[in-house]
Amino acid sequence: MEKEILEKLIVEGIRRTIAHYGMWFAETEHQLGLNIALEIEKEAGDASFIIQMKRLSKLFGFDIDENGIPKSIKNMSKEELEKILTGISANWLANDGVWFQAIERKLGMNDAKRCNDSCWTRFSPYEASRIKNFLGLGDNSGLEGMKKALEYRMYSFINKQSIEQVDENTIVFKMNDCRVQSARKRKGLEDYPCKTAGIVEYTYFARSIDSRIKTECICCPPDEHPDEYFCAWKFFID
Repeated sequence: MEKEILEKLIVEGIRRTIAHYGMWFAETEHQLGLNIALEIEKEAGDASFIIQMKRLSKLFGFDIDENGIPKSIKNMSKEELEKILTGISANWLANDGVWFQAIERKLGMNDAKRCNDSCWTRFSPYEASRIKNFLGLGDNSGLEGMKKALEYRMYSFINKQSIEQVDENTIVFKMNDCRVQSARKRKGLEDYPCKTAGIVEYTYFARSIDSRIKTECICCPPDEHPDEYFCAWKFFID
């Protein structure tokens, strides 16, 4: 094969691996249920990551530590790491956006929103599960666990958010600056009506952190909202 073809196939191979990983998770969830899929993904994901990083480190000539983290990352400053984390989170959001837009262009807004809302029923529990493992939260970490978990979502590294402790049984979460909505505002566009997705997203996330936590939407576009935030959500335990 020509050199240019080999270059493209290397990138194509990474793309197929990522897609295949997602298909394994989706089919496991379909066949065995979400809770079992999350348990299996933890084991399979940990094993796959180490295998991939060990092989890539040999192929590309970089060193990794016992956890599979490249030593070049370990040697970076806090400011450099924060910049990378922001960039990765922005890429995650862009990935979400291009899927939505591709469906919208082909089938229209209704199908795009329908797929988007359904996707959040999977991603929110997955993200919650990963955060719980990362922070070592138990199944009943309550609102304190919820506050910690909200600070480790992908959104938290690219948006500005705040949490108000109303009382011992209630907190209010506000998205003070949303990357998507702020971009639309700069272009003179109306808010994107994300309420249906938000209800799914936050309800499933909260319930996955602690099954006792209930979610209530205070406001979310297309609802009117103050200039201080784009959306607000109440989380409480009866």
